Amino acid sequence: MNKIKIGLFGFGKTGKLVAHEFLKNESFELTWVAKRSASEDFIFASDALGLKGQSGKIVPISEIDKEFFTNNPVDIIVDFSDSSGVNYYAPAADIGIKIISAISQYETGDMEYLKNLGLKTAVLYSPNITIGINLILMAAQIFQNILPHADIEIIEEHFRNKNEVSGTAKKIADTLGLDEETQINSIRVGGIVGKHEVIFGLPNQTIRLTHESISKAAFGQGAIFAAKWLINAGPGLYCMEDVIKNNVREQLLEKAEETTPSVNYLQQFKNKILGLFK
Repeated sequence: MNKIKIGLFGFGKTGKLVAHEFLKNESFELTWVAKRSASEDFIFASDALGLKGQSGKIVPISEIDKEFFTNNPVDIIVDFSDSSGVNYYAPAADIGIKIISAISQYETGDMEYLKNLGLKTAVLYSPNITIGINLILMAAQIFQNILPHADIEIIEEHFRNKNEVSGTAKKIADTLGLDEETQINSIRVGGIVGKHEVIFGLPNQTIRLTHESISKAAFGQGAIFAAKWLINAGPGLYCMEDVIKNNVREQLLEKAEETTPSVNYLQQFKNKILGLFK
């Protein structure tokens, strides 16, 4: 089986951990890494990370254009840079390169821009691409449907130098129809990588959905999970929820087909469960 070729935008603290995850995974080939300036000490990301081989040639992002993509072809671009990274997507989309945009904050108009790129290629965006937080997001929607009268609050905790409200908390609030100004509570202390909690308050009990990133390597693992799905996806604009739902649907179908009740009951069961993941 051919390896999936990856081009990575961003080689800061998070980008390096993401690169490390792709370099370790035998299903992928990290072809190049684009950063703000060329490395003076290392030519390859593998060297910079102390790994064997010469993989992930480091290039300045200023060199990225259609000619670069043509001469250095990849299957998927994975972006862990900043909001300026989206400016380099168009020439890649023009030649069918798929895009995973995993930056934490988007500028006004970026979503419409990504949607238009989705007419040409498969584009997946996620302000938090970790698998766990996206499972929490799906669970929160199910809980809200079951408990429509529960009070809901979001608590997000991050390292003390993070000024803005996390994009993940905003995504949760938007999905659940909550007020970002009043129902997101931010805590900034120490070196917390990222912790999000969705609290459902009922008269005599409380339900808490909690996700905590122990290491930013979790972002790389999430990107790998997404890339394995996106490589077979057609043009369109996707999010991690689409990836999770697809995997859940497949698991439910497999489990349902292993059972032996009547055909009618089995079909009703499938329709009811799969309806939760449309």
